[in-house]
Amino acid sequence: MDKISWIKDLIDAEVKMEESGMVDFSAGFNANEAIKVETVEFIKDLKVLFVEASSAFNQMKTTSSGQIKIYGIAKTIADFMLFRNGYKLIFSIKGPGKLSVSFNHIGNAFIPGQTIEKNAPRQIKEDQLVAEWVAFEELIWKFKDHEIKNLDFLVRYYMTRFVRESV
Repeated sequence: MDKISWIKDLIDAEVKMEESGMVDFSAGFNANEAIKVETVEFIKDLKVLFVEASSAFNQMKTTSSGQIKIYGIAKTIADFMLFRNGYKLIFSIKGPGKLSVSFNHIGNAFIPGQTIEKNAPRQIKEDQLVAEWVAFEELIWKFKDHEIKNLDFLVRYYMTRFVRESV
C-alpha cells in the first residue's frame, strides 16, 4: 500500500466532517478496506519475486526442458501459478488477509492414451498465509503462526519445494 495513502484518507475524512458539520471519530482508517488492499499488494509483491526467481532459474538452466512458466489466473484479482513438468504451484487469495499456496500435480490427465479414475482423489498440498493486525494497526503476514519477516526466504522455500517436487 502507498506509504502516504493513509494521509489522503485522513484529509478526505476531515473534508467530509467539515462539509457535514458532524464529527466522525472512526473516519480516516478503514481496517476492512485496508486488509483487502494489503492482500492484493502482498500477492502482487510475491508474483514479482517469483517472476525474478523463475527467470534466474530458467537462464541458469543449461537445457530448455523443465523451464518454469508463470501464469496469471483468469477471473481473479491477482492469483498466479508456477508451472513445470505437469506440476503447479498456485498462489490464490481466499479472502481478505488469507492466501492459499497449493501444490498440484496434473498427472496422467494430459498424457495421451492414459486414463484416470473419475473418483480418484486429487492430492493437493495446501499452506495458508494469514494476515494479522498487531500493535499500531500494523498488518503482518504469518505462516503457521510465525511472522513472515523476509519475502526472499518465502520465495526460496517455495521455489525449492516446487523445483524438487516437479522433477
